[in-house]
Amino acid sequence: MFDLFSNLGLGLSVALSLQNIALCFVGCLVGTLVGILPGVGPIATISMLLPITFGLDPVGALIMLAGIYYGAQYGGSTTAILVNIPGEATAVVTTLDGHQMARQGRAGVALGIAAIGSFIAGTFATLLIAALGAPLTKLALVFGPAEYFALMLMGLVFAVVLAHGSILKAIAMILVGTLLSTVGTDLGTGQERMTLGLEFLSDGIDFAVLAMGIFGIAEILRNLDAVENRDVVRGTIGRLLPSTADMKQSAAPIARGTLIGSILGLLPGNGAVLGPFATYSLEKKLAKDPSRFGKGAIEGVAGPESANNAGAQTSFIPLLTLGIPPNAVMALMVGAMTIHGIIPGPLVMTRTPDLFWGMIASMWIGNLLLLIINLPMIGLWVRLLKVPYPILFPAILMFCCIGIFSINAEPVQVLMIAVFGLIGYALSKFGFEPAPLLLGFVLGDLMEENFRRALLMSRGDLTTFIASPIWVGLLLLALGMLVLALLPSFRKSREDVFVE
Repeated sequence: MFDLFSNLGLGLSVALSLQNIALCFVGCLVGTLVGILPGVGPIATISMLLPITFGLDPVGALIMLAGIYYGAQYGGSTTAILVNIPGEATAVVTTLDGHQMARQGRAGVALGIAAIGSFIAGTFATLLIAALGAPLTKLALVFGPAEYFALMLMGLVFAVVLAHGSILKAIAMILVGTLLSTVGTDLGTGQERMTLGLEFLSDGIDFAVLAMGIFGIAEILRNLDAVENRDVVRGTIGRLLPSTADMKQSAAPIARGTLIGSILGLLPGNGAVLGPFATYSLEKKLAKDPSRFGKGAIEGVAGPESANNAGAQTSFIPLLTLGIPPNAVMALMVGAMTIHGIIPGPLVMTRTPDLFWGMIASMWIGNLLLLIINLPMIGLWVRLLKVPYPILFPAILMFCCIGIFSINAEPVQVLMIAVFGLIGYALSKFGFEPAPLLLGFVLGDLMEENFRRALLMSRGDLTTFIASPIWVGLLLLALGMLVLALLPSFRKSREDVFVE
């Protein structure tokens, strides 16, 4: 316990520097803006801002990027309540009761309980990360290359199980991402792989180029294609502070949402997205009068909003302790860490404790800043919601091109993000989710590296995998989840959760 508090003290000393507080504030502000403006999203935004972080120190860069991610969870609820459009995927459930409360003249109370629930959930998740960080890091240190290979394979299987839509399409996306990670010169043999004779592919596909194209440019095309219908609440926002009765009604849903979101956020795939859906379903089943849900029940806002913020923050646990990104945003964080020369995994805590604990401490500071950013500035956010997307997209496109050109000053990379953008847009049109592709791209390279290392250590003996009980256990768990996901009954219940 003493070590935990001393480590948190170290983290606060790092996070409370003027530069890091400023970067945390910028990240939270940008994240809120991203969540509020429908059709931008944290994945596309972090992809666009990756080049900007090159000039920052690693701790400040990651604090800012993390702020964008969990700030978007806050901002997404504002759009869901006031406009009936989820600014973020995790805010889909909030539209059901949040917008109805706004139409009844209780928009301020809905926004207030969403912010309070998110703050409580964020505080709990931060403490959970701090508590689980050291034990999980010690556990990870006993893993060898073979075990890491199996762990990453299991992560990809979980990503398939928790992805939206068709399981076969999710598997296809992961395989494509894994194949793309092998493009370039093989460092072991010096041979070029799948470069098609193109010189600019000899160093492989740049992570920022793929992410910005598949998410940033494709998102612009998707939003231009969609017809906007923003039902902005015209009435007054009203008081923001919930009454005592509202707080009593919301206390248990906030607690349950925090717990469910924290647990599901750990799962690879879409755990953070699943949390609000699972919480809403539970609250509806536990309610004395389920018919209130969908008509302005405050529990339908408090529980899911707590779950999405808790899940967003606990998804950092597998990244910081095991080096495994559980979702597409964490895959971007792996890219950011790699750019700054940091290898994600258990050694982050021992080699760079200021980064590990500084990030954790900054999450609590960020949650506090988000309360300040969100509640007093509601009037500004409402005005921003009225800005048509066609006015916004030229600036977004310009920042994408400038950002990607600034990495290596290569015009061909600007053309590549355009190509990947068209591919990402086409994939969405055919019902393929691009997030598993990015996970496959990040984990594919790490899987190949650990597979080779395991064979080198065993001098080519494949039985080194079977000899490890941890490897066998993880592989059996992965196979079991894959078989379960392919069962018709599981697939139906899985689809019902996302549709409900």
